[in-house]
Amino acid sequence: MSKNYLISKANWDQYLYDIITEYDIYAPLLTDENQDYQIIQKENVNRIVYNTPKPTTPLKTFFLPVKENVALEKEQLKSRIIMGIPSCDLAGLGILDEIYLAEPYIDIYYKKRRDNTILIGTDCFSLSEHCHCNTYGINPYPEKHHDISLALVDEELYLTIQSEKGEAFLKKTDHNGFTREISDKEFEKVLEKRKNIKAQLENKNKHLPDCLKTGELLKNAKDSIWEKYAKTCVSCGACAAICPTCTCFLLIDRPGFEKVRQLDACQYPAFERVAAGEDPLVKRLIRFRNRYLCKYVWKPEKFESVACTGCGRCIEACIGNINKNELFLELTA
Repeated sequence: MSKNYLISKANWDQYLYDIITEYDIYAPLLTDENQDYQIIQKENVNRIVYNTPKPTTPLKTFFLPVKENVALEKEQLKSRIIMGIPSCDLAGLGILDEIYLAEPYIDIYYKKRRDNTILIGTDCFSLSEHCHCNTYGINPYPEKHHDISLALVDEELYLTIQSEKGEAFLKKTDHNGFTREISDKEFEKVLEKRKNIKAQLENKNKHLPDCLKTGELLKNAKDSIWEKYAKTCVSCGACAAICPTCTCFLLIDRPGFEKVRQLDACQYPAFERVAAGEDPLVKRLIRFRNRYLCKYVWKPEKFESVACTGCGRCIEACIGNINKNELFLELTA
């Protein structure tokens, strides 16, 4: 697939104006110092943030709502477009697909949302403090799990088609012929930016162990390291809630044939409590360790995708100021 197209920023804005009534469009906007997805209207198209990591909200919330009644027939959803998705979140979507689209237990609600959504990934042309996607084999530009990728360079948008859905969408909606296919030579501006940002990431994170090495270190970690880093954990679950790959949930039965699926977190007290009150994760230290082993040992053993995509959100969200990368570096010392 991989066809490259070029469109001016002004024409791209007009393009979005033209399709706003047909699609629900979500894209990152900057409010004060916070960048996050918002619904796009004509009045805020020119405020869309391009090529800047990363929206506060992980992509998973578009496909796994915090709470929903899964026993009710869902109304027909309007087709939607999600723009500005960084590579770390697209990689996270890969493991969600492996879990929720696996035969024979396909999650029908997840699938409907996936089928109904056009995903537009974005290159990252800068770094935030805790970005370390490259440590886990993920590049700072879209490669998988999306339909179109975009990069804004010198007031021109470079679009790369990565799926049949993306190609069909562009053909259907570009009535004014705003886009033109370009050669590999014309695309070199984007490739040069990718090369530079990748080199910056590699230099910044050169001491961090990769996913495989991290798993081995964690399996052999002494209790003392867990005690040290769990000391300030308050079991708030922010790390799991903000993580693009954590998807544990509860199913709650309520009167009137309500069956509510609600996202859960292994850091919550009583997360694994069973009949008669037994709870193998009753101690905070054990819950804390459990999450790391789940992400770096157990999930990689079961699925092909990595369970940490290096977005750094868990570090930024932690009330206890726990930096998992500092833990890993201490284990390598």
